[in-house]
Amino acid sequence: MIVIEAIHLKKTFRHRNRIVEAVKDVSLDISKGEIFALLGPNGAGKTTTMRMLSTLIPIDEGQAYVAGYNVKTQSNMVRKHIGYVGQLGGSDPNATGWENLILAGRLYGLDRDTVKTEAKKLMDILELNEIIDRMPKTYSQGQKRRLELALGLIHRPDVLFLDEPTTGLDPDSRYNIWGYVEKLRAEGMTILLTTHYLEEADELANNLAIMDHGEIIAKGSPQELKNQISGDVIMVRSKCQRDQLENILSLINILENKDKALIRECLIKGETIYIYVDQGSAALPIILDIFKKQEINIDDISLSQPSLDDVFLKQTGRRLQDTGKE
Repeated sequence: MIVIEAIHLKKTFRHRNRIVEAVKDVSLDISKGEIFALLGPNGAGKTTTMRMLSTLIPIDEGQAYVAGYNVKTQSNMVRKHIGYVGQLGGSDPNATGWENLILAGRLYGLDRDTVKTEAKKLMDILELNEIIDRMPKTYSQGQKRRLELALGLIHRPDVLFLDEPTTGLDPDSRYNIWGYVEKLRAEGMTILLTTHYLEEADELANNLAIMDHGEIIAKGSPQELKNQISGDVIMVRSKCQRDQLENILSLINILENKDKALIRECLIKGETIYIYVDQGSAALPIILDIFKKQEINIDDISLSQPSLDDVFLKQTGRRLQDTGKE
């Protein structure tokens, strides 16, 4: 069952007397009980796409349906079925955590008894009991994020939107949030999240879309996307001159016979050559021999399986982890 459907979504903004295409022809199908991630760098259009789907900003072109309702014409019904946790949060720093939860529930139309019952459940699930009588301005970043997640869940939505849910959190807090999100999926909730963390998308998402400059450049499950780059990845970093790296690249490209058959593709990014090979253990000695014969020092070398960052690199020529976050 499709719970979130986006059809050729487009969004433009005017910025300093010019038109910026923030989202260009984005289409998505997200099934019930699925975690779907929008992964990409700063300015990719992830947050803008999410804000359109959650009725926070209007859609310029295209159609979208969430929980069976038209986002353009039935926005009030959409809002009743979704929870939204934004990057900046929505809690009142000068009210207690308990007061924030009660207010959020009442705004969603829950009666007093129901909102208290739901608040207590969330306090237990998200481990808020010890801090619930304090004001959020006294919370740590991880505690604030747990409260904001509770605010988005107080009315038991069918769909949850999470915009960069773990940005700024320490590793322990991040892993805790992941655990809560996975529990929600196990209970059948549909979740759309944006992230610039490769590990987060790989760990949580059933499916994902990689976005860049307002467009989807790749879509599928994390494993399906990584399988598009078969074999292994050799990364060689050297502080030599750029023309020396390019010479190495040309020597790799003119390998013959069985040696050439091992090499699928090569890319240079900064001081690093990325070499995509069928068998890393067989190709590695050949690569090392080329560097040795050219008398070029190697500062770092690694052999690994393809990652989502390799998918992004192959599609754009850039590493996602080097591009910043949205």
